[in-house]
Amino acid sequence: MKTKTIFFCTECGNETPKWAGQCSACGRWNTLAEQPSYTKSKSTVAPSARKVGKSALQELKVLNSTEEMRTQTGFRELDRVLGGGMVTGSLVLVGGSPGIGKSTLLLQLCGLVGQSKKILYVSGEESERQLKMRATRLGIQGDGIFILAETEVPEILTVAEELQPDILIVDSIQTLYNPEQNASPGSIGQVKDCTMSLMRLSKDTGITVFLVGHVNKEGAIAGPKVLEHMVDCVLYFEGERSLNYRILRAAKNRYGSTNEIGVFEMLDTGLSEVENPSEMLISGRPEMTPGTCVTCVIEGTRPILAEVQALVTPSSANMPRRNANGIEYNRAMMLLAVIAQRGGLRVSGCDAYINVIGGLNIDDTGADLATVLALASAYRDKPIRGDVAVFGEVGLTGELRQVSQINPRLNEIARMGFKACILPIFAKGTLKPPGGLALIQVRNISEAINEAIT
Repeated sequence: MKTKTIFFCTECGNETPKWAGQCSACGRWNTLAEQPSYTKSKSTVAPSARKVGKSALQELKVLNSTEEMRTQTGFRELDRVLGGGMVTGSLVLVGGSPGIGKSTLLLQLCGLVGQSKKILYVSGEESERQLKMRATRLGIQGDGIFILAETEVPEILTVAEELQPDILIVDSIQTLYNPEQNASPGSIGQVKDCTMSLMRLSKDTGITVFLVGHVNKEGAIAGPKVLEHMVDCVLYFEGERSLNYRILRAAKNRYGSTNEIGVFEMLDTGLSEVENPSEMLISGRPEMTPGTCVTCVIEGTRPILAEVQALVTPSSANMPRRNANGIEYNRAMMLLAVIAQRGGLRVSGCDAYINVIGGLNIDDTGADLATVLALASAYRDKPIRGDVAVFGEVGLTGELRQVSQINPRLNEIARMGFKACILPIFAKGTLKPPGGLALIQVRNISEAINEAIT
């Protein structure tokens, strides 16, 4: 008998009976993966899990919203990204590339809340002895933490019902499987089925569940991408393994903002919170060197200083090379075109490279002016004033436009020791500059280049 197959999109989880080069749901190319189709059994959840917390019909106006209680994790940076702490009965997916520090973050979370909460840590990748060795290295005593090395979902649900933990951590979702299904562990079908079982457990019993999911550089592994619509919160741990700093970002959060970020530093003793990200991101900045500029961006409610670097060199190829890290590629190309047309700099025949130091991905349009000045400085081979920071959005005519949260940006720039700030012209009465910070207001990129580059 020929086995039937079905195709899943690894980006959005859309199912289709036939292969296509482009997903019809999300429009991404080459994301359809073939998986064997299986017959769904009458029950994919253990009977014991279905008996807990039967839902009842209730009218919306009689429900009490205060039932959504939050618990502090002990990590201020993690609480910030979660929206104020862990929500009881929520399902949180922590994604990231292997080795980035996801398991370390969750194991340290266990050490911080284990004395007041009962935690069940399910490991499908490490044995109990390996977990104990890692916990000892991190200085975790293990109070209130129960370890289960298991990969079968029905067994995990049975243990969770007996133990009744406050927090359940599963590391990782790709290692779990339901023996009632004929798909292999880690396949899209198994991952979705196991997540659905854990989601029902979380909603019925009020257990806060953390799932670890691995993602490669292309984001194509079955796991976080196909589960984003099923979970309450999706956190991504970003950073280069060769660097010490890690950035935790929320891609989805039903209980808080998705604009907040948390910054950590990976040490020998585990992850340490970085309470001053601005100092971290601009530390080691070269002085009086062409091609570098400091800007202030807004991440959620937090102003952060970031360093934008650029390198512009004459190209020997017919088509110059372009590369942008930390800034959206199409926006970087637009700024290059604006510089060439409105700024009078002939960069069309040059290779251009743009990079944001520290692995930060900037979505704030307030970083446009810093990108333009870094490119102009690299092209002219002249440094920007070392005591100046900039922010402002750049339009296609070369004009500078206003950005949001002006005064918090100015306060952060002054706090980090800068003496001047180049920014667009604002209406009188809007600005409240801190003492000692000179404001240089300009109308377009030509005026900004003349003010910044000596």
